[in-house]
Amino acid sequence: MQLTKEQVQKIAQLARLELTDEEMEKYAGQLTSILTYAEMLKELDTSSVAETSQVTGLSNVTRSDELGAALCTADELLECSPLPKDDHQIRVKRVI
Repeated sequence: MQLTKEQVQKIAQLARLELTDEEMEKYAGQLTSILTYAEMLKELDTSSVAETSQVTGLSNVTRSDELGAALCTADELLECSPLPKDDHQIRVKRVI
């Protein structure tokens, strides 16, 4: 199945790409090769192959969430602000 210039133009439009006529001819051939290969893969019998999402064997490396010692208190953090404070909170102008 050879892609036509109009089909490549439609794909480019959907991808929001501006292609020249030379690029459309070039990509028509490349996209046709990709689609031909994908059609060839459909012929394979994969019924005995287990589904996978990745094949490297790697897994996520995570650490446990542990509460550590606080570096400073809330009042010490408030002292860093030049804004006015009121009852352990920073006072800001009303936003309507």
